[in-house]
Amino acid sequence: MAAGKIDCFYVYPTVSQQQTPNANLQIEPAETNVAIAQAARFSSACRVWAPMYRQRTVSDLFNVQHGAADSPQNQLALTSLRAAWRDYLAHDNQGRRVVLIGHSQGAAMLIRLIREDIDPDPAMRSKIALAILAGGNVTVADGTRLGGALTGGSFKHMPLCTRLGQRSCVIAYSTFPSEPPAFSFFGRAGSGVSLLSGETASNRQVACVNPAALSGGPAAIGGLHPYVPSAQIPTISTSTPWVTFPGRYRAQCRHSGTATWLEVTPTKKTAGDQTLLQQNLGPAWGYHVVDVTLALGDLVNDVFAVAH
Repeated sequence: MAAGKIDCFYVYPTVSQQQTPNANLQIEPAETNVAIAQAARFSSACRVWAPMYRQRTVSDLFNVQHGAADSPQNQLALTSLRAAWRDYLAHDNQGRRVVLIGHSQGAAMLIRLIREDIDPDPAMRSKIALAILAGGNVTVADGTRLGGALTGGSFKHMPLCTRLGQRSCVIAYSTFPSEPPAFSFFGRAGSGVSLLSGETASNRQVACVNPAALSGGPAAIGGLHPYVPSAQIPTISTSTPWVTFPGRYRAQCRHSGTATWLEVTPTKKTAGDQTLLQQNLGPAWGYHVVDVTLALGDLVNDVFAVAH
């Protein structure tokens, strides 16, 4: 599949180190580095677009006065992203189908964009080849089984993906080593990042789709294929730009009480190797920093599967 046949529209997570509530549109190393780490490998399957948007900055993200989805700061981030999306459609899309990719704040902004601009419009829905929304708390209607329903939460029409190659569906998850704590920012409806997207209804549960086992059912176990820029692992000496750890980690969607998460564990063979499995920001975040990294090879394969 030639990369020029399908596009990927990538929205990066909270990385701006600027000291204002919302970042400007100046490209800085933080945006460049995260785009390389999370989006560059998709270029083998699609043309990648990674627009700047006026995201809430790292310094402002825990400002409770700006936390509501309809706050001026969050509305500015969404308005900026919507302008980038509409400009891309008007000048660069040229009739191609699109894979939407977002992580953390980027996923939260895409949830709102999809819910307001894409999901209600059949023509726009048909244009979306796939939506990858990691660490954004996509929700579905509550249910007693793993994964709940396929729709009825964030989106009325766009369902969760249930098979490899399925189009106009959603891959969503947040990675943890075990059940997220009650104070977690992810994996529980109404918590943390849910505020950015307005996903606060109590009759919903967070969605989980295992990117390494799309066709295996909600509880399928899949072996992960991580990819990390070698510059991000200084303890490894290599001349190659990327490092991978095949066969080292596996993932399974889990559900308990009000929590739904993608549980990532080392394989028995490498149980002592925790290279990527660090809760860098504490248990409330789980493996959030590497949500995309841990499954990057699998996500690229998922894009290839819809790119025909």
